Amino acid sequence: MRWIIYFLGYLPLRWLQWIGALLGFLTFQFSKSDRRYILENTSLATKKYQVKIDSIACAKASGMLLTDSLWIWRNPQKALSMTEIRDWDLVETAFAEGRGLLMLTPHLGAFEMIPRVLAEHFTATIIYKPAKQAWLNELIEKGRAHPQMNFVPANLQGVRQVARALQKGEAVGILPDQVPGDGEGVWAPFFGKLAYTAVLPAKIANKNAVPTIIFSAIRKPKGQGWVMYAKRLATPLSAISSESAQQINEALEEVIIDHPEQYLWSYNRYKAPMGVSAPVAESTIP
Repeated sequence: MRWIIYFLGYLPLRWLQWIGALLGFLTFQFSKSDRRYILENTSLATKKYQVKIDSIACAKASGMLLTDSLWIWRNPQKALSMTEIRDWDLVETAFAEGRGLLMLTPHLGAFEMIPRVLAEHFTATIIYKPAKQAWLNELIEKGRAHPQMNFVPANLQGVRQVARALQKGEAVGILPDQVPGDGEGVWAPFFGKLAYTAVLPAKIANKNAVPTIIFSAIRKPKGQGWVMYAKRLATPLSAISSESAQQINEALEEVIIDHPEQYLWSYNRYKAPMGVSAPVAESTIP
């Protein structure tokens, strides 16, 4: 498997995205759990925002999310040249305030492209969950390696490194739609259903009024690259965890719903992690 992944990274982006789309489609057809998550999760977004979401397109995009990452890791400089950057003045203004920068990068489009772009301009510390397979984790770390990117594990040691980065006025990044561990989140609505949501982003932002920006890298058709967008949270995050978690989820919804077919709906966003009781209200929230 390792050598197959290495080989795939050398293919042209358009070919690799076609392979990813095929893998995503086949997974949708033969994996009951993936199909169920995509159908159930997109139905929540459809109900709340009254938009039509193509479940097959979502399945294909989930496969392309993986293959995009492989290509970016193997072709970082070419990937940069194929990324159109929007709203950069917003990022520069926020960073110039001197309090660091909190980057929220949901699983939307080619999210692996975002830290690569940002690292061309300033030092960034990114919190991530290491892969369970040692060889896969090694592949990911090697692909992400950059002199201005520091990837740290999602544990106490990693949080301390994030705190030190912010003290230096640097940028830190978090995947805000990843289910956190026991004691690291609260239940908050996400597309009308309670999801266990990380409280760390708000703690970071509230420490020193750190500017918070949601980034997305939307895939262009036919392997032409990506368009990277930035959206700053206009309202400071609440000091109350349940309220700040809802603020973040609502901001994520607004970004996701602009390009819903490129979001990772196959992820079980509403699961209760080990040691966490399911929410009292299981039904969707009006």
